[in-house]
Amino acid sequence: MEKAQYAVGQSRGRCHSQPDSDDRSPWQRDRDRVVHCSAFRKLQYKTQVFVTREGDFYRTRLTHSLEVAQIARALARALRLDEDLTECLALAHDLGHPPFGHAGETGLDEALKDFGGFDHNDQSFRVVTQLEQRYAAFDGLNLSWEALEGLAKHNGPLKRPPPTIAAYDAQIPLGLDSQTSGEAQVAAFADDIAYNTHDLDDGLRAGLFTFADLAPLPVIGDLAAAAQALTTAENRIRHELSRAVINTLVHDALTESRRRIAALSPQSVDDIRHAASPVIGFSEEMRTANIKLKQFLFTRMYRHWRVNRQSHKAQHVTRTLASLLLHHPELLPDDWRDRAGKQGDTAQAAAVVRDYVAGMTDRYALDEFSRLTDPAVPA
Repeated sequence: MEKAQYAVGQSRGRCHSQPDSDDRSPWQRDRDRVVHCSAFRKLQYKTQVFVTREGDFYRTRLTHSLEVAQIARALARALRLDEDLTECLALAHDLGHPPFGHAGETGLDEALKDFGGFDHNDQSFRVVTQLEQRYAAFDGLNLSWEALEGLAKHNGPLKRPPPTIAAYDAQIPLGLDSQTSGEAQVAAFADDIAYNTHDLDDGLRAGLFTFADLAPLPVIGDLAAAAQALTTAENRIRHELSRAVINTLVHDALTESRRRIAALSPQSVDDIRHAASPVIGFSEEMRTANIKLKQFLFTRMYRHWRVNRQSHKAQHVTRTLASLLLHHPELLPDDWRDRAGKQGDTAQAAAVVRDYVAGMTDRYALDEFSRLTDPAVPA
């Protein structure tokens, strides 16, 4: 299918010059670089909501990213946007997440509050521009300008960009105060759809709430009732509901996004970037239903006592690790210790500790916590 005139066209290039590929577009190469990087593989062992050891069926950061990519490609194809750039952004958006999901992020942020705290979007940008070391000539993945723009503005225009993004923008402007491309907007929107849908499924599977609890929710309650009318097997009802929710949200987003695009009548991707508001979104009815679903998940799942207990432990682990290593960088492994310097409680040490802890998987963080705090465990 031919791309729309408002899709990304010619790339603005890369920070480090590399020959073009005869076989792949710049964004196909970007996607492949993300898939092959070490930070992407680590997502397999990083928490979404439930810690990975709680069960093999719950989502991890990796399966979440794959679900986002699947939804994003479907939206991009229907809107005639560049599917490869959209998929790249969907797969890369969580590369900077620390262990234990948002709970781990909270603990890391608290430990480093005197040195700027922690922001996983900034860390994702740091991963692809600095931390991955796969090329002899430069650090990072050397992604295209369009991919970096989309990652930087994953949550929309940035009036106060975090440190890594701000420093890069000072050298190579990313237009942080404007909207991003349609492809990047689709990737961010698919993140929201996937997040709510699979958390609904995982919450039901974990027994944190029931189908009956969903009845008062607009749109979702009707979809749950329709799924229950098809079968009495709870696992099948869950799958029917998940499909119905994704299908309903995606179709509404396509209808509304097409309406917005038609009203704007963009002749290029820059018309989308300079629009007053995003071109990708829900109708007002679905936006309200989505907010209600988020509120439900917040109270019934993210603040459920079982999740609270696990979150408390996760925050304790990342907060303790970061605080201990910040004060005592001599406890870091040799290669990290050399970069942190000999003095604790410095900006240099904080930057190294931030990268070290954020790059851990759940399992490695628990092992390192034991090695640093339990005298019975070998160092």
